[in-house]
Amino acid sequence: MKAAVIGIGLIGGSFALSLKEHGLCEEVAGVDNSRANAEKALELGLVDRMMTFEEAIPYADLIVLAVPVSAIPMLAVKVLNRIDRQVVMDMGSTKQELCDIISQHPRRGRFVATHPMWGTEYSGPEAAVRGGFTGRTVVVCDREASDPDALALAERIYAEIGMPVKYMGAEEHDTHTAYISHISHITSFALALTVLEKEREESHIFDLAGGGFESTVRLAKSSPDTWLPIFMQNKYNVLDVLREHIHQLQIIRKMLERDDTAGLRATMEKANNIRKIIE
Repeated sequence: MKAAVIGIGLIGGSFALSLKEHGLCEEVAGVDNSRANAEKALELGLVDRMMTFEEAIPYADLIVLAVPVSAIPMLAVKVLNRIDRQVVMDMGSTKQELCDIISQHPRRGRFVATHPMWGTEYSGPEAAVRGGFTGRTVVVCDREASDPDALALAERIYAEIGMPVKYMGAEEHDTHTAYISHISHITSFALALTVLEKEREESHIFDLAGGGFESTVRLAKSSPDTWLPIFMQNKYNVLDVLREHIHQLQIIRKMLERDDTAGLRATMEKANNIRKIIE
């Protein structure tokens, strides 16, 4: 099997490495609009060769879309227009708009909508990680819309690289990711802005920053090119969870204002229940 990965950044580059390391493809080609990314991907050995979009479609048995989510729906249509029996899969963090747009395409069955639940705050080919997906969950959305053989291929690939598969509808997926992923990034961006606004002397931030601050604000280093499209595509779910997040902050603020130590303790103890999910 030959694969073409469109978008050789953190996710696409890491996935290309996984395909190669697990012997899932005899050759992996990369497609990227950035010449610098293409050269770096070859230099790092993420892919075996770089190709143009037009060259990659007839070449590949598997076509992987790993570009920003704002570009995936129209790119998916463009790819589906050109394929025969190849399998196409995406790796984007939002799904409802994509699945709605391709739902009536005559080759919809050749598409598998997937979201590997992994990433880092870094971007570009240099950020690609060997084994980054192993042990992480991948969500497959609207599986009933995919042809059985296309779905089976995606499932086999993810099983080989050590990713448990969870199935969801596209709408359900976008709701849940707003709560467990997208709000974390918004909170991190907001915290970084709060500190930068209040702490004018940057040296103080560097001198005093501890592990707790670093882990909480780490996501603020994430690329706006990646996250702005995610926030906008999942706007209404993100706004919903943001309203709840602001509500919880307001509750804590009022407790502090009233010196309500009992309330604060009860609130923190309740929050400790998150360990049931994380652990």
